[in-house]
Amino acid sequence: MEDILIVEDEHEIADHLARFFQASGFSTSHIDEGTGVVDAVKRKQPSLIVLDLMLPGKDGLSCCKEIREFSNVPIIMLTAKVDEIDRLIGLEAGADDYVCKPFSAPELVMRVKAILKRTKNQVSYQLLTVDTDKQLVFYQKTKINLTSLEYALFSLLYKYPERIYSRQQIIDSAYPDLRDITDRAIDSHIKNIRKRFKQASVEEKIIESVYGAGYKLVLP
Repeated sequence: MEDILIVEDEHEIADHLARFFQASGFSTSHIDEGTGVVDAVKRKQPSLIVLDLMLPGKDGLSCCKEIREFSNVPIIMLTAKVDEIDRLIGLEAGADDYVCKPFSAPELVMRVKAILKRTKNQVSYQLLTVDTDKQLVFYQKTKINLTSLEYALFSLLYKYPERIYSRQQIIDSAYPDLRDITDRAIDSHIKNIRKRFKQASVEEKIIESVYGAGYKLVLP
């Protein structure tokens, strides 16, 4: 399910948007101030962000610029300002669209759907990109050649960066139909994935071992 992050300090507006998005099949999360936005985006990795321009703590324009330093996630700026120059500044900061208050929630939902359709499977965080339809992994523009079993494991870790998975959790989640997969096989797949990144001249350690616990993906 695609997740919409709503960054809006007016709770009535945020609740109104959440109801419309959820009725259209999206999941939603909400932040009401600007200082925690960047960390939340890195942690939640939403499909799209509805970002209010005027926020306590840090304004939406600054948040947008910081997000663009590590992600191309679609951003729709939401604001009470109507001057053309303000719209241009928002778009130059990296916003994909600009909606002025008061607005029509159904129209905003339609805009969100159009943007998500256009950017489907193209949203990336940090230097890693995963094309879920084609089951491809890229580091910047370099393709990482993974087997289907390696991709299944990698895509599981990629969904929740920094989350530690035990070997048994990986077996249950990535290979539910392959009960002959063993702990040693998981270790072997991890070793091969690391090797394939290294073959692509990626020096960063993408997957880390956590002693006594399992493995986690670390975004470069």
